[in-house]
Amino acid sequence: MITDKNQTQSSDEDKYYITAESVNLDDRTQVLNHCETFGIFNRSGDIVGQGDAVQGIYHRDTRYINRLGLKINNLKPIVLSSNVKEENEILSVDLTNPEMVSIDGDTMHHGTIHIGRSQLIRYGVFYEKIEIENYNAQVCRIDLSIELGSDFKDIFEVRGLRRQERGLLYGYEYPDNRSLRMSYQGLDDILRRVDIAFSDAYDKISGFEKGEVTFQFLLHPKKKVSLHYSITFEAGNEHTEKKDFNEALKQVEPDLIKTKAYFPVIKTSNGQFTHWISRSKADLVSLMSQTPYGKYPYAGVPWYNTAFGRDGIITALEVLWAAPDLARDVLFFLAANQANTLNESTDAEPGKILHETRDGEMVALNEVPFKQYYGTIDATPLFVILAGEYYDRTGDLETIQKIWSNIVNAINWINQYGDIDDDGFVEYQHKAKNGLTNQGWKDSFDSVFHSNGQLADPPIALCEVQAYVYGAKLHASNLARILDQPKQAETWKNEAKALKEKFNEVFWDKDLNCYVLALDGQKRPCKVKTSNAGQVLFTGIADRSKAKKLVETLMAPDMFSGWGIRTLSTQEFRYNPMSYHNGSIWPHDVALIANGMAKYGFEAEALQLMSGLFDASLYINLQRLPELFCGMDRRAGEGPTAYPVACSPQAWSVGAVYMFLKSVLQIKISPLRKEVSFHKPILPEYLQSIEIKKLRIGDSFVDLEITRHGADNMIGVNWNNTNKEWRLIIVK
Repeated sequence: MITDKNQTQSSDEDKYYITAESVNLDDRTQVLNHCETFGIFNRSGDIVGQGDAVQGIYHRDTRYINRLGLKINNLKPIVLSSNVKEENEILSVDLTNPEMVSIDGDTMHHGTIHIGRSQLIRYGVFYEKIEIENYNAQVCRIDLSIELGSDFKDIFEVRGLRRQERGLLYGYEYPDNRSLRMSYQGLDDILRRVDIAFSDAYDKISGFEKGEVTFQFLLHPKKKVSLHYSITFEAGNEHTEKKDFNEALKQVEPDLIKTKAYFPVIKTSNGQFTHWISRSKADLVSLMSQTPYGKYPYAGVPWYNTAFGRDGIITALEVLWAAPDLARDVLFFLAANQANTLNESTDAEPGKILHETRDGEMVALNEVPFKQYYGTIDATPLFVILAGEYYDRTGDLETIQKIWSNIVNAINWINQYGDIDDDGFVEYQHKAKNGLTNQGWKDSFDSVFHSNGQLADPPIALCEVQAYVYGAKLHASNLARILDQPKQAETWKNEAKALKEKFNEVFWDKDLNCYVLALDGQKRPCKVKTSNAGQVLFTGIADRSKAKKLVETLMAPDMFSGWGIRTLSTQEFRYNPMSYHNGSIWPHDVALIANGMAKYGFEAEALQLMSGLFDASLYINLQRLPELFCGMDRRAGEGPTAYPVACSPQAWSVGAVYMFLKSVLQIKISPLRKEVSFHKPILPEYLQSIEIKKLRIGDSFVDLEITRHGADNMIGVNWNNTNKEWRLIIVK
């Protein structure tokens, strides 16, 4: 019998659930992001602050601007076009006037005034440049009004959390006729401020309580006039350096060049596939924030524009073959933020890797526990896997030596704290009062359950987590051997071997032809078919005979929708294609599964998964794969069904294409052997060739061209390599 608790969301367990009613993200919403700041606008470049709408400009988890409106002669302009430029740096909007009368009383027909808006976010400052051109035959006079407002809401408030009390929101201040200020004294005793500085003096203020300023322009025929302004966001003693629009724009290109240098240039014979890769790279670059330890890929806009341990690691793993420097930076950041004390209020334990870090008023007041929160069961073994994979890819022993104590501490955490009941498996049970109930990657409260729908009781041992632990111990063993610690290497190797044997014995269910989702607190298996089982293939813990059966299960119609692998089979009790984790499709999840399939020799199935998501991208705005989409069956002539509150861009989603390429090409870069190898590579019919330029190998770079020949999918590889010590190997 299923209790009401298992049928409905309790107010306590679903406190971090993001409701579709509270947001309005769709294909008509435009997103700009850079480091700690992002903006969500409508197509006209405005921010509409209606009800609980998500639109706004956010800085460090606070919405500083919730209203931005542009009017000409007190009327809304007409949108002609609205585009975020290819490098994500500028939102460019073309507007024109409706039918109206000028200030001097002359009739101005619609479509005779052009208004160009260019919006830009750089290093905690929002910039806008507005250019106006008159296509009438006569001189005309217009009013251009800009209305601004702020609610200083914490991002968790915007997501739906209700607060009993808020701080003091001050009225508008007008320090002079070129500036406007808004401020808020939080309950955390921090004064947060918005300062707007205009290039021109405004002519009037439309009510001190409205935050609207008006500029009057005399427009000569075919002559362009312009106005620009900046908005800075500051808290406490924070000081933000601001520039004018043109100075900020000049800063963009060198920053982009520096960050894009992390990635090789990849082109293919298929323009749409090339655009998918290019869009993904641009999105990743926009999410890579500078930290004291290098670049870190923030998880996604709007809800997760901060450092997440799991997301950062998986993103780094996805792009590791192409962009190894990002993995190094991620390792340094997470090592520096590794827990070293026991703190139940943040689910911290010595050696544990960070789940997420946050700013904002609610974090400062401990209304949410995420200032530096460790409620994740999988980031710690994944950290060790990334370290091992990074060394295999680069041979960078110096970096491994710098973080070796962190790797040892992570393995010690697995053995000392991860295995709660000493059964040989790693489990979780949250301790933080306001922490996450489920602490795997599917962290919604209802994502782990039995076949009858009953939620699993903790401590919970997830199947994919055991696979991660297996991979972590193998990598740690290999690194210990390289660092001349043979005893430790042998210990961890034996622990991995024992885990693999026990895992395949306990977690495999022959009736499901699948690994069970988890073991609950009473060691009862959760006998449901999920994508979690597919991730087991990623680290090689699955017995080869079971892997073949598992692939067949995953590619069956109840799991494979035609676009990708569902998080939950359509045959299961809690299946809902519109849910967050119980039937939806997550691109990063599909990419990890495809990578695992290819490792076991199922390259054709991996290729099928890549093709499904490539096809899906063709229907999605900007070809930007979102955090997730709904799990309905693929229908001819239609794209996938959007999930209404999915983050976009999302780092591990846009990074998926790199892992797909690695999977189908089976490319491996081995610096110790000085080899670039391809193991039985395959390409789809729609890709005749792939060109990779400036792929890092050791201290140099190589150019590669992979070509598909004939119907039998014979692959040829040519390379331009000036480093004669390296060799190319192709296994067909």
